[in-house]
Amino acid sequence: MKMSLAKRQSLVGWLFLLPATLLIALMSFYPMLQALILSLQRGTGQQLQFTGLLNYQRMLADPVFKTALKNTFLYLGIQVPIMLLLAIILAVLLNTPKLKFRALFRTAIFLPCATSLVSYSIVFRALFAADGFMNFILLRFGLISEAINWLADTNMARMVIILALLWRWTGYNMIFFLSGLQNISISVYEAARIDGANAWQSFWKITVPLLRPMILLTAIMSTNGTLQLFDESVNLTNGGPANTTLTLSHYIYKTSFVGVPNFTYSAAMSYVIFLLVALLAFIQLKVGDTRD
Repeated sequence: MKMSLAKRQSLVGWLFLLPATLLIALMSFYPMLQALILSLQRGTGQQLQFTGLLNYQRMLADPVFKTALKNTFLYLGIQVPIMLLLAIILAVLLNTPKLKFRALFRTAIFLPCATSLVSYSIVFRALFAADGFMNFILLRFGLISEAINWLADTNMARMVIILALLWRWTGYNMIFFLSGLQNISISVYEAARIDGANAWQSFWKITVPLLRPMILLTAIMSTNGTLQLFDESVNLTNGGPANTTLTLSHYIYKTSFVGVPNFTYSAAMSYVIFLLVALLAFIQLKVGDTRD
């Protein structure tokens, strides 16, 4: 029996997808399944024993895990909203047709996200060192009476991490909003002006609603990235002082590769991040999806 054209086309399509599907299953889903099994065990090497949810119960009594979880949500709750708001404002400003040197400004604001994570961490460590540029400026203008040890104070160190994240990722999200703004017809804004809407009303009544899909996309990506935050915690503060700037991913790394390795506990913590990412993405999709 001969296959119809539609069935042959469908079969060819699935054949093209098969190599990528197998690679994803082998390189992503299989390790995820292995990590789940590992998280339900205790021990090392060939001495692994099934212990059920014991690793997950341990987290509830682990003060370092609680600190890392609190820090991660602190960065998420402060940095992500500020970053997305700044990105939208910058995108609106740089989408103005009459603005000169728009391409230069866009490039300058986007460039930080193309910078090496280690390189920019070194720059921020130098800026916020006890004898760094920030203290020099603040002392020069009389805003402080003595140098601040930014990275040795818990709240200051957290602020430095948040500032570093804002500097690096605001321009990245701005590009998404710029692409969304360029798909909004100028005639919509012209009609609003004719109806008497000012710039603020146009922003809230036209720009924000039409950018809703892009806002949802950037919010999910930023949430995902912040929950897995690692480089800034390692390179800027090394989790200090006394683990007070430690993130979940950094703690997983330390549990796995610093001191006595405990891969089963690390696997359990990794699944906590996975569940948090999935849960928050689901909530954001439900809140952001306004379709009937």
